Amino acid sequence: MPRPRPARFPPQARIALMPPLPASRRRFLQSAFPLILPAAVLGRAGAVAPNSRVRLACIGVGGQGASNLRAFLADERVQVVAVCDVDARHRERAAALAGLGAKDCHNDFREVLARADVDAVMNATPDHWHACVAVAAARAGKDLYSEKPLGGSIAEGRAICRAVEENRRVLQCGTWRRSGMKVRMACERVRNGFIGDLKTIEIGVPAAFAVRGGFTGMEPPEAVPPHFDYEMWLGPAAAKPYTAARCHFNFRWIDEYAPGYITDWGAHFLDVAQWGAGMDDTTPVEVEAHEVKRRAQGLYDAPEQFRIEYRYASGVRVVMASTDDKARWGTRFAGSQGWIFTESEVLKASSDDILRAKLKDGDIRLFESRHHHRNFMDAVLTRGPTAAPAGVAQRAATTCQLGAIAAALGRPLKFDPVTERFEGDAAANALLARPMREPWRL
Repeated sequence: MPRPRPARFPPQARIALMPPLPASRRRFLQSAFPLILPAAVLGRAGAVAPNSRVRLACIGVGGQGASNLRAFLADERVQVVAVCDVDARHRERAAALAGLGAKDCHNDFREVLARADVDAVMNATPDHWHACVAVAAARAGKDLYSEKPLGGSIAEGRAICRAVEENRRVLQCGTWRRSGMKVRMACERVRNGFIGDLKTIEIGVPAAFAVRGGFTGMEPPEAVPPHFDYEMWLGPAAAKPYTAARCHFNFRWIDEYAPGYITDWGAHFLDVAQWGAGMDDTTPVEVEAHEVKRRAQGLYDAPEQFRIEYRYASGVRVVMASTDDKARWGTRFAGSQGWIFTESEVLKASSDDILRAKLKDGDIRLFESRHHHRNFMDAVLTRGPTAAPAGVAQRAATTCQLGAIAAALGRPLKFDPVTERFEGDAAANALLARPMREPWRL
């Protein structure tokens, strides 16, 4: 029999302040590295001076973080000045890639944020760390390239938005499909009525798990290797015995850290859905999860298969379903006069006329970014817009997390996009935030 599913975020979940460094270390960092550079040094409104190179620190440099690092190193306007990771092997590889010495390799991200020679940070930590790093970075006066989903919960995403706004920071979320030409073309054709009235959006994401490293999820506890700061990796998450199967890429198969592909791939495709539907400033009002399958034993307990149905106040329906059919991985917009499908470099439609049609004067034209990482640097230097700003990313992440909550509770839910709460549903509202282990806070 499948094991019962406990509430993922218990009622005592709360958001507060982050812990300080030890007093001796804090005094050293404050004397060595003023937390925020004066505006006269940074440029107008806290910006990097327009003719300067952006001094970037990369936090979390394994997997996607290493990919981001390479992309930024290819931008002539960027100087990578520091790397940070709780795995010494990741730090060493990243430092070699960036040409850095030992003094610019950090285990604790707070040391990075205390450096006066850091203008911006790339945050590619595991999902349960996204908000702590992002909020602290914004408060430290750093601009942010932050991986998706924006936060690990609805409340965390909103906390990031507040911190970015209050501190006038630039944020680019790692939902890079917004910088894809064919994705933008698809969304513009939907927004301009080329498929008629939009009715339904169908999203396909992979079923089951692409588990890496030969892990099964049944691994027993083991000794923490000397190169890995496991306590710091856990951070705000609950203390649990170490096993390599828990960490790095495979954290996403453990419901405590992330609900599998609901947020992993869903963060990309639900973002595209909202962009094409013109719903970047809202979220669904109803959500229900069906056909949810999880493993009954072992570490890996996040949903492996699912079908999640959303309804927006406009009447548009979105259906996100797991599938083994790779041809269905992506976003399909269906309207009263046709359909259009997009995923990365793929663009298909029910009629070639839809694809050949040109936009006219007065038609809706969406924000154009040809390179996600370069667009972030453009914004850092000019204080201009990013393709995936905090508010937009938060709404897309919220839509993912609504699906995860519906999958956890196993019943239909009603959500208010304005208050960002469930209507008269204490059990669902208890899952809006995740608990944070002492002493970590936002």
